[in-house]
Amino acid sequence: VQLQASGGGLVQAGGSLRLSCAASGRTFSRYAVGWFRQAPGKEREFVSLIGWSGFSISYADSVKGRFTTSRDNAKNTVYLQMNSLNPEDTAVYYCAAGRIPTMNPAEYDYWGQGTLVTVSS
Repeated sequence: VQLQASGGGLVQAGGSLRLSCAASGRTFSRYAVGWFRQAPGKEREFVSLIGWSGFSISYADSVKGRFTTSRDNAKNTVYLQMNSLNPEDTAVYYCAAGRIPTMNPAEYDYWGQGTLVTVSS
């Protein structure tokens, strides 16, 4: 499975962005997908996850109520809708695919290259 994250950019505080994670491979629909982010000088942190069927969904407390993840297995794509962005959301965002929906990045087998989100105040 190869992953390609896109949709990042520069946005003002309070704005919105939608990230996409496009995957190659026929078995993508069998994988859970997690979103993680890494801000400058900080460790990579969990943002959200979605199970292979779309029913298992979880968010980090810091984004709960503002971010929404979804998937379209017919398009081999997972989305992260980000609303009410604030400067603390500035980071490189990565999508990852794994067999188990988990907040632990070590459990994911495949990673995208990351897309930069910058939120200005």
